[in-house]
Amino acid sequence: MPSSPAPSPAARTSPASPLSRRAFGAALGATAAAATVGTATTPAAAAEPAERPFRASRGREGRRPNILFILGDDLGWADLSSYGSPHIRTPHLDRLARQGVRFTDAYAGSATCSPTRFSLYTGRYPGRTPGGLAEPIADRSVGLEPSHPTLASLLRDAGYATALIGKWHCGYLPDHSPTRSGWDEFFGNFGGALEYYSKLGLGGEYDLYEGDATYQDLRYYTRVLTERASEYVSRGQRKPWLLNLNFTTPHWPWIADGDEEESAEIVRRIKAGDRSALWHQDGGSLDKYREMVEDLDRSVGQVLRALERSGQEENTLVFFASDNGGERFSYNWPLDGNKGSLKEGGIRVPSVLRWPARIGPRQVSDVPVYSPDWTATLLELGGARPDPAYPLDGTSLAGYLLRGERVRERDLFWRVRGERALRRGAWKYHRSQDGTDHLYDLSRDQREQADRATAEPARLGSLRTAWERTDAGLLPYPTAG
Repeated sequence: MPSSPAPSPAARTSPASPLSRRAFGAALGATAAAATVGTATTPAAAAEPAERPFRASRGREGRRPNILFILGDDLGWADLSSYGSPHIRTPHLDRLARQGVRFTDAYAGSATCSPTRFSLYTGRYPGRTPGGLAEPIADRSVGLEPSHPTLASLLRDAGYATALIGKWHCGYLPDHSPTRSGWDEFFGNFGGALEYYSKLGLGGEYDLYEGDATYQDLRYYTRVLTERASEYVSRGQRKPWLLNLNFTTPHWPWIADGDEEESAEIVRRIKAGDRSALWHQDGGSLDKYREMVEDLDRSVGQVLRALERSGQEENTLVFFASDNGGERFSYNWPLDGNKGSLKEGGIRVPSVLRWPARIGPRQVSDVPVYSPDWTATLLELGGARPDPAYPLDGTSLAGYLLRGERVRERDLFWRVRGERALRRGAWKYHRSQDGTDHLYDLSRDQREQADRATAEPARLGSLRTAWERTDAGLLPYPTAG
């Protein structure tokens, strides 16, 4: 395994902090444990006022916000208790939702990891770039080209400090990395999955980096990322900042903190050349998945507690979502489909936003939104201009969130190999893997079981034509062979 070119985590210090990272993390862990008392599971929380429909009704224009954008990995739409999970408890994320806006009709930019990240980082359909055609990226042949403007590069040019902690999955060294695409700092993994302790990827490569150099830390990965993110938000920055915090939790392999024997068995298989070991097809359970999601919740709570203690909470916009729909053990009810599919369960994701300085608490929005919209929104809020040579496909929601402006009706577009989908208002057009076109009224049929294609051929034709018009402007998929 590659060795670190730098001292161990326990010996290193943050440029802005006299505490070692390990000591800093231990202190945070103690305060986070104390903070769990009196969360959403208490009777007092249950008696709080119910959500109300969103209204832009609070706050005056002021300084540009810090931005903490948190992604879970393969988290299902209803895996949070605030979204209906009957067996997973997520008090910290539920509290985040109560303090801001919970979105019921929020979508990922695609149905798998890499394309969604391309859509978020560029604000454009994944099919605009060669790297976005990989579903997901699995080798070193493609990635996010450093010449393409990104959320990070545009905000950095507008005066933001930028960092990405966690999963990148938009290409590999030597040609592609966050530090080549606008992020000042990077700490995390390049690939789509890694074993949580050893940091070994699908091919047996060691995959934990600081910048472009390997970094040795064999602790449970979610702990490491939580510590790093808590340290970052605690810094006394002289300018606004963007932190993309990309957890791998609860992506396979199904290993919770403390499962070192299971970890060792997967590592043995990886080293023996089993390239499917990380898929962990013979492992996991509903209970193990619950452990992982609840651990993610505690980790987010720890980062938010560090943000609160730093005094920056009021003017920090925090956004949490999943990168796509859930996997084997996810709870998606009432949605149909999972990760990889353009059915609702593959692309509709839990999404919450909090910005105390400008947006009121306990609100819910059913406006259809998706990943490229958040790029456009954050650029506007951060005072950054999109590059006219790379026009955005998303719509800024700043006017809706801050001034109560109506979000214009527009088409939300998705394309993956073998499937297509487009949503306009409450109506969704979907072509399934067998080539059949379907039409659903999501206002009445979130589960996509009442196919209206035969009953409303004109509407089906209009949405199909709109999909094909957008698709004509995108790159074609490469042919096999």
